[in-house]
Amino acid sequence: MTGIEFATVPGRLFEADGADTRATHWARLADEVVVWADAPDPVRRLPYSASPRRAAGLALVTQVGRSFQDAHPDVTVLVDHGRHLVVDAEAVPAPTADERLNWRTEPLERDAVVVDRPVLAARESDSVTADLLALLSRSSYLGQLERITGPTTRHSTSSGFADAAAEAAADLGSFGYVVARVPIAVGAGRGSNVVANRVGSGEATRGLIVVTAHLDSVNHEGGESAPAPGADDNASGAAGVLELGRVLATRGWRHDLRLILFGGEEQGLFGSIEHVAGLSAGERERIIAVINMDMVGRRNTAEPGVLLEGAPVSRALIDDLVAAAATWTGLAVSTSMSPFASDHVPFINAGVPAVLTIEDNDTANRDVHSARDVLSTLDPALAMEILRMNLAVLAGCLDGIPEGIRVADYA
Repeated sequence: MTGIEFATVPGRLFEADGADTRATHWARLADEVVVWADAPDPVRRLPYSASPRRAAGLALVTQVGRSFQDAHPDVTVLVDHGRHLVVDAEAVPAPTADERLNWRTEPLERDAVVVDRPVLAARESDSVTADLLALLSRSSYLGQLERITGPTTRHSTSSGFADAAAEAAADLGSFGYVVARVPIAVGAGRGSNVVANRVGSGEATRGLIVVTAHLDSVNHEGGESAPAPGADDNASGAAGVLELGRVLATRGWRHDLRLILFGGEEQGLFGSIEHVAGLSAGERERIIAVINMDMVGRRNTAEPGVLLEGAPVSRALIDDLVAAAATWTGLAVSTSMSPFASDHVPFINAGVPAVLTIEDNDTANRDVHSARDVLSTLDPALAMEILRMNLAVLAGCLDGIPEGIRVADYA
């Protein structure tokens, strides 16, 4: 007999009973735990299940939208947690070059949390943050969404992207930021990043807070020139950067603030890779936190939810976002320490604390990368909750350094 024997169990039952010695390994995906034994024993059974299943091995797939499932509908999904899937390792085909942009596969890590459901513990609220959050405007956010989705497509090398970038740069300039359109390479083509800076008032060494989203859109079904409104992916995040920028510009802050709308994300993170590569070592060390918003406008779950995705370097920032969600929002929160396929990744690879904030269970959104990703499919209330969470954390970062977040020049 070859392969492994595995079962799934609700997380609450696993926590109550603990790992059984007969289940040699486990992996948690939010509310579900996969337990398995490398050497199946016909006499002793796995705990929790009268009918365990068998597989050649267990692999974890991390995907953008439903990219893996759409490309390989013949592969049986053993555990489906949206962005994260568990499949039989023997059934996973090697990804093509294009597929590597949208999904990856790796062995399911033993005795590890893939996706967590953190305990939400609210902190004491304060009137200063409450007053700042009250400045967020749903109508302002919706206005930005409408403007960004105006062009037929925002493909990174298109005139539509250039038009959207010009409008966004003008808006940021009107808020008081110093704005630059920075040319970037997008494969063999050219695009740009919109980079807006605001200098802090601190007299001593200042840190840098960065807020990002990608501005480009793409239609994988119809091709480069096909309609790609990209309302959720990623006008929702880009409009969020503009709305947060508008509100943050109403106050003076100790640290410097940088807002970035990236181009080239859909073609392989070209804008963020080039931006991070262009930072000096000193500037990278100044960065206190990077908050990236990618798809924050589509509600895919019964209760509004958000996934916070980072890496060990982002742990303190994730903890701060979890606390802000509990204090200022009604969001259900999941966390992952396995970053993939968005503009937070180049920062993390450079050792910078960065977190992706993304709608929960984004694979339920079947309209991504198509002409169907339109404004009418969005839930602005979800986006505003995510903006509230992010704004509360940004305010704390801009006026101080949250406990545990590393900046080289600070004690």
